[in-house]
Amino acid sequence: MAARKKLHIGMSLAPTWLSNDGWRHQNSNIEGVFGSDFYVDIARRAEAAKLDFVFRPDNLFLNSQIMETTPGFASLDATILMSALARETSKIGLLTTVSTTFMPPYVVARQVLSLHHLSNGRAGWNIVTALDGNVNFGLDEMPSSDERYARAAEFTQIVEELWQSFPGSAFKRERATGHYADPSHIKPIDHDGAFFKVEGPLNIPSLEGIPIPLFQAGASPAGRNFAASVANGIFSATPDIDAAISLRSDLRALAQSHGRNADEVRLLPGLSLYLAPTREEARDLFSYTHARGDRGRKIAYIRDMTGLDLTDWPEDRLIRPSDLPPPPEKVRSKTHAGLLQRLLLKETLRLDDLLRRPEVISAAQWQVIGTVNDAVEEIQKWSNAGAIDGFITAPGGSTSSMHLALDELMPRLSEMGLLRSEYTGDTFAHHLLSE
Repeated sequence: MAARKKLHIGMSLAPTWLSNDGWRHQNSNIEGVFGSDFYVDIARRAEAAKLDFVFRPDNLFLNSQIMETTPGFASLDATILMSALARETSKIGLLTTVSTTFMPPYVVARQVLSLHHLSNGRAGWNIVTALDGNVNFGLDEMPSSDERYARAAEFTQIVEELWQSFPGSAFKRERATGHYADPSHIKPIDHDGAFFKVEGPLNIPSLEGIPIPLFQAGASPAGRNFAASVANGIFSATPDIDAAISLRSDLRALAQSHGRNADEVRLLPGLSLYLAPTREEARDLFSYTHARGDRGRKIAYIRDMTGLDLTDWPEDRLIRPSDLPPPPEKVRSKTHAGLLQRLLLKETLRLDDLLRRPEVISAAQWQVIGTVNDAVEEIQKWSNAGAIDGFITAPGGSTSSMHLALDELMPRLSEMGLLRSEYTGDTFAHHLLSE
């Protein structure tokens, strides 16, 4: 019998289990989220479970309007946080997030390669184009989606060239002769493109033979094309198995159109887990977490994404596909607008049911509300269907849900052959690209 395909699994360091009302539980340690110990504990649990990596999403703005009741987007800098974790772990990959819209490529190349050195080859870069934060960087408006991705493509090319501009083989370090390095191996990149002009070389050496895995989260047409051209892992919203199968198939075909092997791209959707000892407790946990969700904000989100205004919609009136108006010309996220449109065209829902769907409350992530057994069955189903190459764990509701995910669910997946039981290498690239 053929060996079961192992999944590539990451753990989100954004404390999703403290979102909405999750932070109100007595064991939340909400006071610790701006200190390193909070994240060291999670990273060590994830490493003990033999996960591929820990992952820190990032934003460069603060949504202060929602902070009266929920933690919002306040967070530590992702790359600095990962540097702190490098000394506290030894095997697990460290996936940081940096925007190509706001940051200079030379700085990003230097920061991520520095993390690679400090972690002995465990750095990864999640490439984002950002949806907000422009006013913090002198831009009155966000560039269009097409412009952001064109910029991201050039930016990524520069970063990869800078990583190779100062090869580690340039070092000689011959104490007897005083020959420190061979400068002929160190080359400028002399890049002069549509968005950037960068001479190089980078001022720190590469770790030769240990690549830095690249991740991307775009699921719009432009985002998919860019992701398929450069990314090793793709983190995307897939609220149901059909969406995942379709996206994975499209990404693999796009990768081949860029001259890559289809297996070089791996789809790792976010998996929102509300876990408890019983299904009833899990449903209660979900309900408690979202009980104070701002109904008006959700309705405004649906209107902005689809053009459908449900402000005065009767509770007993079904929302049918025929109720959808023409979509807005400009939306904040084409990906999430498309997923919400897809839901409303596919299903007939009451308003209260719609407001509880992941397309509205959790960035359209795959969701399991139940026991560890329920999560195991769902993950096995998606894996057997060829819908995923792995996933990024995003527990919800409480710290206990996060502990169940790492301390009980992951060992179960290892027992089933869906997750490694021991590390066979020491670098992020080995975990993701070689196994």
